[in-house]
Amino acid sequence: MVSVKPQSPVDNPDAHIFSEASLAETPKRGAWKWMLPLTLLLALAVYAAWRFGWHAKAVTTGVLLVALASHVLAWLLALITMVPIVGPLLVKVLSLSIIWLLNAIGYLVSYIAIKRGYSKDVISYRGVTIALITGIVIGFVLANLV
Repeated sequence: MVSVKPQSPVDNPDAHIFSEASLAETPKRGAWKWMLPLTLLLALAVYAAWRFGWHAKAVTTGVLLVALASHVLAWLLALITMVPIVGPLLVKVLSLSIIWLLNAIGYLVSYIAIKRGYSKDVISYRGVTIALITGIVIGFVLANLV
């Protein structure tokens, strides 16, 4: 009997990184038993930070790291997706990278303009940016419904 040594992807260019079994894993049942209390605990930490005046950046960083490491954010998005019609559209809009990019550029330009003394112009600029983002979101939702 001949034993076959598994080849690494470097040795065999036809080898795949992922197997079909690992790509089609069945979802875990009962994840809500851990995710719901963890979500409530993170929400309680945010509320306590707001109520007692803790350092906002430190609490936000801690909550975000715990949420990312425990997949709470993905669980919340999946929970929102379960709402009929509106849920999937809302998650799609939240995950549009162009919205995040436009908003980040808007904040950066606003910061620079306020530092240079153009605070009145920033108000009108932010209004135009919000109108543009709202128009993109409405167009996206209408295009998905049609």
